[in-house]
Amino acid sequence: MKDIPETDFIKFLGTAGARIVVSKQLRASGGMWYSLQGFNVLVDPGPGCLVRCISSRPKMDPMKLDAIILTHRHLDHAADVNVMIEAMTEGGFKKRGILYTPEDALTEDPVVFKYVRSYISQIEIIKEGGRYSLSDAVSFETPLKHHHPSETYGINFFTPHYTISLIVDTRYFPELLKHYKGDVLIINVVRYTVDKGTKSWLYHLSIADVKEVVTALKPKVTILNHFGMTMIKAQPRKVAERLSKETGLKIIAAGDGMKFSLADIEK
Repeated sequence: MKDIPETDFIKFLGTAGARIVVSKQLRASGGMWYSLQGFNVLVDPGPGCLVRCISSRPKMDPMKLDAIILTHRHLDHAADVNVMIEAMTEGGFKKRGILYTPEDALTEDPVVFKYVRSYISQIEIIKEGGRYSLSDAVSFETPLKHHHPSETYGINFFTPHYTISLIVDTRYFPELLKHYKGDVLIINVVRYTVDKGTKSWLYHLSIADVKEVVTALKPKVTILNHFGMTMIKAQPRKVAERLSKETGLKIIAAGDGMKFSLADIEK
């Protein structure tokens, strides 16, 4: 693997997943900021994203964003999308940036308000199997439509130095193992365990699902993220440590405000 720039990182603005943890703010819910080869992209700006950006040390300046990606329209992923578009464009006075979003976030009962859409340079509808160029050095794909109540896509980011896979909210299904083979795997794990009574209607991954995924894919680094109540009670850091020992793989739990340097992939 080529030398990775020290300026490349992922900032976890918030790690809350699902309604109760978000509503009680047991964890923050701001989404993730990726700085990749000089390109800045915000993924899933949930409630409090703007506050988390401005209060971060050092501050994450929204005017330095180049793009925003919504993986799906649910509030814990998209509630701050409008205010982040306004902040990125200085209230609409500087037309810039691209929004990548599933179509249902724009149509009936839209989460992206019509009046802010004119503030940005472009809106790109993401679809299953889509490939999108962010810059000369960075692209991403949305390989698979996830099993989730709204239109939902995971992401693979590609750069000359490394790849990053993001498995967002979904019920487990075998096709996940074919598409998310990044050097870094970020995986949303809302549930610690799932009993048989809830498995039929639950559209989120559990730790047993995560173990199956990482054992098959063997990423260089796995980062657990987007925790629900059962994960909070189980203590994500301790869960990640146990899972790392069981699998022999490098697995860590994201924390609110955590900055993961992509230069640490091989460490």
